[in-house]
Amino acid sequence: MSKIKLGMVGGGKGSFIGEVHRMAARLDDRYELVAGALSADAKTAEESALNLNLDKSRSYPSYETMAEVESSLESGIDVVAIVTPNHLHAKIAEIFLRRGIHVICDKPLTTNLDDAEYLASIVKESGLVFAVTYNYSGYPMVRQAREMIQNNDLGGIRAVQIEYAQDWLATGIENTGHKQALWRTNPEKAGMGGAIGDIGTHAFHLSEFVTGLRVRRLLADLDSFVPGRELDDNASILMEYTNGAKAMLWVSQIAAGKENGLKIRIYGSNAGLEWSQENPNFLKFSPLGESPRTLSRGGPSAGALAGNATRIPSGHPEGFIEGFANIYSDCADLIVAYKTSAKIESLVPAVNDGIRGMQFIETAVKSSKSGAAWLTFGS
Repeated sequence: MSKIKLGMVGGGKGSFIGEVHRMAARLDDRYELVAGALSADAKTAEESALNLNLDKSRSYPSYETMAEVESSLESGIDVVAIVTPNHLHAKIAEIFLRRGIHVICDKPLTTNLDDAEYLASIVKESGLVFAVTYNYSGYPMVRQAREMIQNNDLGGIRAVQIEYAQDWLATGIENTGHKQALWRTNPEKAGMGGAIGDIGTHAFHLSEFVTGLRVRRLLADLDSFVPGRELDDNASILMEYTNGAKAMLWVSQIAAGKENGLKIRIYGSNAGLEWSQENPNFLKFSPLGESPRTLSRGGPSAGALAGNATRIPSGHPEGFIEGFANIYSDCADLIVAYKTSAKIESLVPAVNDGIRGMQFIETAVKSSKSGAAWLTFGS
C-alpha cells in the first residue's frame, strides 16, 4: 500500500521529541511527512518546514488551519503526530479527530483527568486510531517480559520495583531560559505533575504493560528539591495492584549522575525478571533455586512478541529510536486495518492508557498533599 501521510503539530527547531517522532516514523518507511504546523512562532515554523523539505503550501500558521485544509484535500494527511507541550494536547487532538484524522499523541495525554476523559469520549465516538507514545512498551525485551508473564513463567506476581532516574533538572536550568525545562516545570503547560508527569507516567505504564496488572491504590511522597520550583522533581511511591502484589516506584530528575535510568524488576512465586533501558537488549530471568539466565533480543530464547519487534540480529544493539519506531509501525497496522475495516490485536498504547497516566498523576499529587496517604487509584 502507499505510504501513510503524516502531519505534525509542534516539533520545530529546538524540539527534542519532534525529531524522535520523525526518525521513528521514517525507520520502517511506512510514513511520509507531508504537512505541519511546526511552531507557534511563524519564523520558526517556516524555517523548520524548509529544513524538513515540506511543501511551502503545507506548512501552516496554526493547527486549526492545518486541520481544516488537510481534511479537505484529496491527498490530505491520514494521521497527525502531536508533539507540543502537554497543555495543548487535548485541544489539538479534538480538532483533528473531528476532522476525521487519526492521532498519535505524545505523553502524558493531557494536563488533567477531566480533559483526558472528554478526549476519550471523542475518540470512542470517532472510531479513529488514537495512540499515546509510551515508547518503552515498544522495546523487544519489554515485550518478551510481558509474554513470559502471560505464559506464567514467573508464577503469581508478588512484587515490582521500578525506577526512572535522571539528573538534567538537578539545578534550576529553567531560570536560564532552557526551552525544554521551562515548560516542563511550569504547571500551566505541564499540568500538576513535574517528574511524575514527564517520566513517571512512563514508569507507571511500563509496570502495568509488562505485568498485565492494574494498580488499585497508591501512596506518594512528592518533593521539589530545587528552590523555587513549582512542580515535583523527585517522587517515592508505593503501589498495590488488584491481585494484592506490591510495588515501589521511584522517579527523579535530580539524581546526580543518572542519565536515563529506567529499570524494572518483577518477582513472582516462581521466578524474577529484570530489565534496564540503558542496556535494553537483555532480560535477566532468575528462576527460584536456579542460576540466573540472560535472555538476548533476537536470540533463540526470544519469544514471538520480542521477535516481531526486532529488526536486526542479536549482538547489534537496538534501542530508543527502534522502540519508538515499533509504536509507529504498530500504529501503521491499525491505520491500514481501519481503511480495510479489519480487526487486529495491537500492543499500541491507546487513549485509555493515557487516562491511566492522568489518574496516576492526580492520585499521586492528592496523596502527597494529604500527607502521603493511601488513596484508591483514580479517586
